[in-house]
Amino acid sequence: MTKKKILFICGSLNQTTMMHQISKFLSDYDCYFTPYYADGLINFVVNLGYLNFSILNGPFRRSTEKYLHNNNLKFDYRGLSHKYELVYTCADLIVPKNIRNKKVILVQEGMTDPENFMFYLVKFFKLPRWLASTSTMGMSNQYTLFCVASEGYKNLFVRKGAQKQKIIVTGIPNFDNIQQFMNNDFPHKNYVLVATSDARETFKIENRKKFIKECVKIAQDRQLIFKLHPNENLKRATREINKYAPGALVFSDGNTNHIIANCDALITKYSSTVYAGIALGKEVHSYYDIDELKKLMPIQNNGTSAEKIAMIGRHLIEFPNAMLEEIHEKFEIRNEQHTD
Repeated sequence: MTKKKILFICGSLNQTTMMHQISKFLSDYDCYFTPYYADGLINFVVNLGYLNFSILNGPFRRSTEKYLHNNNLKFDYRGLSHKYELVYTCADLIVPKNIRNKKVILVQEGMTDPENFMFYLVKFFKLPRWLASTSTMGMSNQYTLFCVASEGYKNLFVRKGAQKQKIIVTGIPNFDNIQQFMNNDFPHKNYVLVATSDARETFKIENRKKFIKECVKIAQDRQLIFKLHPNENLKRATREINKYAPGALVFSDGNTNHIIANCDALITKYSSTVYAGIALGKEVHSYYDIDELKKLMPIQNNGTSAEKIAMIGRHLIEFPNAMLEEIHEKFEIRNEQHTD
């Protein structure tokens, strides 16, 4: 008997590893993977070799394809080779035409961008969501269900315009078992860690000189370590750090969560890494309000989010007429914050 097929749409390496974790609990189905993709004009621009700063092309796409190859995962670019019963994706800023008539499970990747001026332009003038980046996540409502990190995030997405009945609190892979990162072999300890962003590479405004000087002031006499975003211009970022924070150590690779686990303090702007710092009780400095971040904090459930998200997908396939209320009743985590 032919196995039913599931398509996993990946993106960044974080999104790709999330999709892979979910697929491990669906091994009795025929699972295929693709990098993130678009239609129409955007796809035309990608084919010309542009948009290298996005998950559609450039380093993000190359990292995803390398990961899929190294893990022997079946590849179906753009999901064109098969008929799929279910689609998983980590982004809805662009919803390709060939999945709009499918059952789709959207999985929250992590922290979303702040609601800036462009967010409100997109929301009120119905402009393409991708113009405001991840601040508009969930607002397409072009999915069957949206699996989110916590009750706090559910409330946030509803406030932005996502349909409440489509959002289900499950926790999210990569952010649901942060205590595990305390067991690591990173050689340094008791430092102030700065997790930088790729804001400039994605055409956002950032005064890096000012930010580095703020970090130096916060660190005082403590050792500073900078962990660069994988999409950053390494030479430029390193040169700036050496100039404005002499004596700081700079890392461009390595497990960021392990580096956070060994620090005394974490400094970041708008990065999901802040949740690891909060969960581990670190001194945290962020451009977001810390009390608000604690409300949004992803549920800690000993790493069982991927299995729960897979179970929801299995239910949608095996019971195609299931009501959303039934799925909420069966699978949603309600007002709980598991920490054991």
